[in-house]
Amino acid sequence: MMPPVLSSTHNRAAGLLVASRCRIGMLISMTRLNHLLLGLFATLILFLAPRPLADARPNFVFILVDDLGWSDVGCFGSKFYETPSIDRFASTAMRFTNAYAACPVCSPTRASILTGKYPAKLHLTDYIPGEGNFRAGSLLIPKWTQALPESEVTISRVLQQAGYRTASIGKWHLGPKEATPDKYGFDVNIAGGAFGHPPDYFFPYGKPPQQLPTISQSGNKGEYLTDRLTDEAEKFVTSAKDKPFFLYFAHYAVHTPLLARPDLLEKYKAKKPVDEQKNAAYGAMVESVDQSVGRMLKQLDDLKLSDHTIVVFFSDNGGLWPQATSNRPLRAGKGFAYEGGIREPLLIRWPGVTKAGAASDTPVISMDFYPTMLEMAGLKGDAEQNKHVDGLSITPLLRQTGEIQRDALYWHYPHYWRGGQSRPFGAVRSGDWKLIEYYEDMRAELYNLKDDIGESKDLATTNVRKAAELRGMLHAWRQRMGAQMPTPKPATARPTTRPEKAEPASEEEVWD
Repeated sequence: MMPPVLSSTHNRAAGLLVASRCRIGMLISMTRLNHLLLGLFATLILFLAPRPLADARPNFVFILVDDLGWSDVGCFGSKFYETPSIDRFASTAMRFTNAYAACPVCSPTRASILTGKYPAKLHLTDYIPGEGNFRAGSLLIPKWTQALPESEVTISRVLQQAGYRTASIGKWHLGPKEATPDKYGFDVNIAGGAFGHPPDYFFPYGKPPQQLPTISQSGNKGEYLTDRLTDEAEKFVTSAKDKPFFLYFAHYAVHTPLLARPDLLEKYKAKKPVDEQKNAAYGAMVESVDQSVGRMLKQLDDLKLSDHTIVVFFSDNGGLWPQATSNRPLRAGKGFAYEGGIREPLLIRWPGVTKAGAASDTPVISMDFYPTMLEMAGLKGDAEQNKHVDGLSITPLLRQTGEIQRDALYWHYPHYWRGGQSRPFGAVRSGDWKLIEYYEDMRAELYNLKDDIGESKDLATTNVRKAAELRGMLHAWRQRMGAQMPTPKPATARPTTRPEKAEPASEEEVWD
């Protein structure tokens, strides 16, 4: 039997059916190929990404210089000290012209940075261990806390718990030798302990048993401390670059003893003084810190970390005056209630947020770093700790979207410093006005900082109403803080802990 003969219509239909099936097959194959390519592309993106998407939080590099005065860097007015790296950094950052340390000496300010609390609230109100009572003074200093309580939820602990790698490199000085940074949320501690100053700036950094911890066991002859700490900071950044990190880089410089690298020392010996800044060793130490800052910023660039690393540059109190530096146009220096003792150079670069070369004249203070860094990192922090934080987030200033709302800034220093050169005091700044109250006789001084940044014209007797207003604010604040006050000294009282030094210290003497 002959097979049926198909018509041309049937042939075309069959051909179309076969062609459709081929196209469907090709579409399925192409779809599968597209899915495969998309998968490979996504994998490649994840592989090439500098860090996992879940860790796209900013890094923090917090550079804290010891005893650096407000006018000790070029971008804040110095014409004697050479700080090209810091000045270049300032051109990319926001500069704060009214930034304050919470205390005119180191340990309390450091505690305020890490906890967000006023030293008066912590009762950690002097450098550790302090000088004790002063024989010629009329007051006994109060009992005070000589170690940062381990119960404090520090900013380092919050970041550590959020997955940050944390390191404290350099000066710690927040308790006895047992109170080391690892107990406060730091994964790494280099050279941090009870020392308020290095026994020596050259390796091996002192003689046993007075040597800096962790770095005195190995090093090279002639090695300089500022350079060595920078080496260690670079090692940490390299090791931590693939996840969020917090580097608390607290230089021992430019604290006494004033010892500098010979190459820089000779340079500054040949320079002429400018605005009473003239100490060659101190100038060389400042420039060493500047070189360190330059190295850290270059490393961030080289590792392609600059775009997601927030960098802060700050000092813990005013410059040591007159032995080391001049803080002009500010009055006095470290240890004193005047602006030279508490106003600090502050630079912050927040990539993608701060405008290069911007400046803010809004008063800010060292407790503000805690809530600011929490907000920058997108973290809520510890709810109980946050209830007691005194600082405010300054992100509106950094974003230039608004101001921060606070009535005043306050200080409480119920101690004698340098054998009575500075006496127990409290202080308050509200707007342009600043009042200092001395606890021995409750005498007050009043200054308008807008008109008189050098605090040369005491207006307490000519503007009695403003003085009374600020004094009332200061007293109410002390009560809210539970601030401990010095008490009148019995006639039989004797010095405690350290004998007083009635004469001014020389450059070579070591004070904290």
